[in-house]
Amino acid sequence: MLGFIVLFLLAYIVGSIPFGVVVGKVFYGVDVREHGSGNVGTTNVFRVLGKKAGAVVMVCDILKGYIPAAIAAALFTPWAAIFIAAAPVVGHMYSIFLKGRGGKGIATGAGVVLALVPLAFVIIFTTWIVLILVTRYVSVASLAAALLVPVLTIALDVPLPYEIAGVLVAILVWWAHRGNIQRLLAGEENRVTLPWTHAHPSEGGTGGGG
Repeated sequence: MLGFIVLFLLAYIVGSIPFGVVVGKVFYGVDVREHGSGNVGTTNVFRVLGKKAGAVVMVCDILKGYIPAAIAAALFTPWAAIFIAAAPVVGHMYSIFLKGRGGKGIATGAGVVLALVPLAFVIIFTTWIVLILVTRYVSVASLAAALLVPVLTIALDVPLPYEIAGVLVAILVWWAHRGNIQRLLAGEENRVTLPWTHAHPSEGGTGGGG
């Protein structure tokens, strides 16, 4: 029991580390919360600091979900593991270091899926990339990816706790993206600028993910 509590708390603390803020301040002298969408996640880092910084933050955010989940899956039953696996995602979204604020949990949640259901991660990540390329809406890609989590966990017949967690993850991500959903419905959501596209005044603002 003590081991479970310690790992749970460590997972939350690790998840709370805002790598977007750390990388921005330490290496660029920029606080990403003051630019772009103001989000600390991967999408805004890509937008504000560029591809190299965005890639570093994305990997770090994925790993802070993957490592605790992988350890939990190896040491505990599925029922106990899902609580530890959820802790870094909650930490990313409600960081103790940012006074309860944070990102939207996409990259960190992806790390959890990679640890617990690798095949689902491959399918979801591929879908996410394709939808970004096709729609240029990160929020649309993230919302679709979230929906795929419960669908694939059920389809792949993983342990019941993982299926339940998949449903809860989808609900949590959609709730975190409620502002993006409102902007999509109103036709006001911003698109990402891809290397082969030309920036437009309405592009490059608030986006989903992170």
